Amino acid sequence: MVALAVFSLAAMALIRLEGATIRGAATVDATLTARMVASNVAVEALTDVRAPVVGRASGSEVNGGRRWRWQRDVTPTGAAGIVRIDVAVADDRGTVLGRTVAVRRGGAGE
Repeated sequence: MVALAVFSLAAMALIRLEGATIRGAATVDATLTARMVASNVAVEALTDVRAPVVGRASGSEVNGGRRWRWQRDVTPTGAAGIVRIDVAVADDRGTVLGRTVAVRRGGAGE
């Protein structure tokens, strides 16, 4: 009887550990996907023929079977003709999971 009680406690601990591992893997997956979306948005701004306009832009994108909302802020750096591009990506609950920063020649004046 005691052995059965000890075994059940150990089994319950393993089940809880398994749940925590699955939740952790899901968090890592969502974070990596959000970072890929942020990189995609930044690369689009870097490779577009026309430089992004200084200010804020937002949109959404489907990646990894999920919808992601992104926000891109373009600000001047102080160096002539160079802008900073900050991208933040949030999940459907609004939690920001991915960010990236890029710099590019161009901006509203070009």
